Amino acid sequence: MTSFVLNGKPVQVDVDPSTPLLWVLRESLNLTGTKYGCGMALCGACTVHLDGEAIRSCVAPLSRVAGKHVKTIEGLSDNLSHPLQRAWIEIDVPQCGYCQSGQIMSAAVLLAKIPKPTDKDIDEAMSGNICRCGTYPRIRRAIHRAAELASSKAAAHTPALTATNEISPGEHAGAEVSR
Repeated sequence: MTSFVLNGKPVQVDVDPSTPLLWVLRESLNLTGTKYGCGMALCGACTVHLDGEAIRSCVAPLSRVAGKHVKTIEGLSDNLSHPLQRAWIEIDVPQCGYCQSGQIMSAAVLLAKIPKPTDKDIDEAMSGNICRCGTYPRIRRAIHRAAELASSKAAAHTPALTATNEISPGEHAGAEVSR
């Protein structure tokens, strides 16, 4: 039995400790926002946070997270209030959307470390995340916008996006993409 904190809540799973965290999240815990892209930690689609650092869950064994804190895209917010989710929607970043949860999770670590990143900071932090659709300019704009939202006092008073703001119920930035 492996215990860890997932999105702020303690969990226990009875899974082989060598199983990649990605599959524990998706198959055992039914959190499908984290995507499988390459299985070799090269594309960033599977990015999650482990004690505040971005890791590739496709190659991280479950044993690595024992007793630690893991955050997935579902843990950023449950109502689209996180500045990155709001910026992603405002800038209309996704094209196919498959890589976006990994992009957002990497960007969240960047903004936690550097609240007002430069283009160079963004390029360096996001270099391990591949977008097959080439939405890199929109990703960069959204990260800058999220930094603005996070620093603005109005951000705390801006209502979260809901179905009335052109997002259908259950949909969120970085959510499951229908295939």
